[in-house]
This record gives sequence, C-alpha cells and structure tokens, in this order.
Amino acid sequence: MASRPYLSIPGPREIPLVGSVHRRFGGPLEFFRDLKENFGDAARFTLFNERFILFSNPALVNEVLLTKQYSFRKGKALEGAKVFLGNSLLVSEGEEHTRQRRLIQPAFHRGRIAGYAKVMAEKAKEWTEAQRAGSRVDLAVEMNRLTLAVVAETLFGSEVDAEAHVIAESLTVIIENFNRMLLPFWKVLQLLPTPENRRLFKARERLDQTIYRLISERRKDGRDHGDLLSMLLAAEDAENPQKRLTDAEVRDQAMTLFLAGHETTANALAWTWHLLAKHEAVRVKMKAEIDAALGSERLPEMEDVARLPYTTAVFSESMRLFPPVWVVGRRALEDVTIGDYEVPRRTIVITSQYIIHRDERYWPDAAEFRPERWLDEAAAEARPKFAYFPFGGGARVCIGDGFAWTEGAILLAMMARRWRFEEASDQVTELNPTVTLRPKYGLKMIVREA
Repeated sequence: MASRPYLSIPGPREIPLVGSVHRRFGGPLEFFRDLKENFGDAARFTLFNERFILFSNPALVNEVLLTKQYSFRKGKALEGAKVFLGNSLLVSEGEEHTRQRRLIQPAFHRGRIAGYAKVMAEKAKEWTEAQRAGSRVDLAVEMNRLTLAVVAETLFGSEVDAEAHVIAESLTVIIENFNRMLLPFWKVLQLLPTPENRRLFKARERLDQTIYRLISERRKDGRDHGDLLSMLLAAEDAENPQKRLTDAEVRDQAMTLFLAGHETTANALAWTWHLLAKHEAVRVKMKAEIDAALGSERLPEMEDVARLPYTTAVFSESMRLFPPVWVVGRRALEDVTIGDYEVPRRTIVITSQYIIHRDERYWPDAAEFRPERWLDEAAAEARPKFAYFPFGGGARVCIGDGFAWTEGAILLAMMARRWRFEEASDQVTELNPTVTLRPKYGLKMIVREA
C-alpha cells in the first residue's frame, strides 16, 4: 500500500503566513483535542513557516519514539532551551547524547536511588510535621517546595537550603518562558532588552552562580558526598577513562536535573491530591494500604514501594489524566514514513500524552479517575505500547523515571498517613500547559487530619 503524501494529511483551515498560531498558543490542549476529534490519528498544521504533524495513535508514537527514533531529533522548544540548559542530556543529540547518558546513568542505579529514598522520606517527614490542621495551603506551591528540597539534597547535599527560595523562583521564571522558545523568531526575541528577557536572564545568572559555586567547592573537596553532583564530577567514560565532564558540562547536567527533577514530580503530586480531594473512597483505601504497610511512624524505604501497589496505582492514574509532560516533539532529520504517512525532512512531529492517555480506545471511561485499572493485569497486557508514556520512550526515555516513581510513592505515603486535603471554596482549577502541565491558579486546599 502506498504511503500518504504529507499534503494529503488532513488539517484545519489556517490564516495565511501565521498558520494555526492563535490556536496553538491560545489553547494548545483544546487545539490538539480538536485536531484528534476532527481529523483522526494524523493531522497536519503550520506555525509560521514550520510544518507540524500531530500523531495520536500509540502505534505511530512507537515508530517516532522507538523503532524509527534515529530519523528524528528533539523538537523546537528544546532547541530554544539550549540557551539555558546548554548541551545537556535533555537537549543533546546523537553520539553526544549517548555519551552523556552513559556517564550519568550510574547516578540513577538502584543502589543510589535507595539512598535518595531516605532523603525523600526525611524531607516528607519535615514537611508533614510543619503542617497544621485547618490551615490553608496552595498544594501546587507546596509540592514544588517539597520536591525542590528533595532534588536539592539528592543533587547537591544540604548545601543549597539557604538559597532554595531564590532557586525556586528562578526555575519558575525559566519554565514560564518555554512557550516563547517555540516561536520561530525566539533567537532574535531573546536579544531584545524587554522586562521578560531581563527576568529570564537574571534567573539563569542566579542559578549559574549557585551551581558553579558548588562545583568549585566540590572540586576542592574531592570527597564523594553520596549525591548526584559527586557522581557527575567523578563520572568516567568507559570508552575514554580520561574523559571527564568539564565544569560547563556538569553545570548543564545539574541545571537540567534541577529543572526536570522537581517540576514534573511536583505537578504529578499536586494533581494527585486534587483528584484525591474529589474521591474520598480512593483516599481512604490508599491510606489503609499505607497504614498496613508502614504503620504510623516508620519512614518508608525504597523496598516499601513494592508493598504499596494501590498507592502506586493512584499515582499512575493521576499521571494518566494529568501527565506532567503532556506533549513530545521531534524534528525529522530525513524524509521518513511513519505508518502510512510521509513525513518530510524538517517536519516537526508532535505526540501528546494528554490526548492519548484520555483516548477511549485504550482507556474505557477515560475521563474517570479509577486507580483499580492499574491492578488489572489482563487489561494492562492488552493495551498497546505507548498508550501510556508519561516519561517518554526510546533512547530518550527520562533517565530519572525510577527516581520519580520512588519519590511519588514515598511522598504520597508520608503525606497521606497524617493528612488529607479539602479543596478551598474559592479554588478555580484550570490547566496551564507550559513545558509541563501546571494548575493555572494553583491548588488552594485546607489541611485536615487524615
């Protein structure tokens, strides 16, 4: 069967020269959902002079992210993000990406994550003990603070505690500007002395000062502190043992791990509590499992995660409905055929976790929050690969996925054992799809005894 030419792929009516810019940036979730509903598993659109295809079928995603992954490189947003993330694991390509992953992978081996799990439990204990019944909190903010404390300790030890507030503010500024990095004239836009740009580059400067100071101190110290920074500084390339990461390379990796290591998990946890506040029976069942597995006082360890299948299912189901990374982009390096569709060189292929995770073909009653679906082994085996891909896939699957799963279960267990959260009467919940899927107006909650 002959493949379908790019121009035969259906798509929306567009404005000359600018294409679908107003829809893509005005409401991307609604735009992608409309493309899927109106045009099926493949829809094309343009943004200025760039060609895009949205693929909304797991089999097509499998080809893009796995079987034909080397015909693609990272998408447009991360091309622009290089000015902040450097040539780190998140944005590097080809052999350089392979080299970096080989160097960094030992930092995420099971033995190391077991050590990080202790930090996760201790930070969650501190947070839990600081809460008061009846108090009002913004759980979106609080989960960012908690996961930032975890990643700061696991990445840098306890040496950034005093700067945590400034670091959190700086990371937020960078995240909020990711959509601007999608614009075709971003390289020019970033040179303008606008207030937004001044804030953006000030944020990078603050983070650079912190990270380079820590790198310098550690190089003088020379000891293994048991954290990710020590691993990065000591990392050797198996194929070239004399080749170590430079200060700039360590900075780039640390910046990326700092950004990705707390933002995604924070959003996943915030959305999980949003869902639990609306599904009391699920919360009660989860707490019963946690109490049975851990008792009332013991701090959980990594081995305990396997004893919390329902808690893990709750976290999985939350990331199905509200995937922290809600869209993935890849640019074609060559003309390539995906399924029956011709993808011309330089076309950007989009796949959206948010769209596929809510597809009724793979998720019956997809809009419903049902953690039990994750305990049905037969249903799990029947689902196609990439019907669920919160951490991406292929050679570029998130290197910290094991870290994130462990952190999600441990933090949920520690929090749920003591507290529940009731949605505040003035809470307005709306999705804010930037580089991650954030709650636009936060998540205002009242703290209650569990």
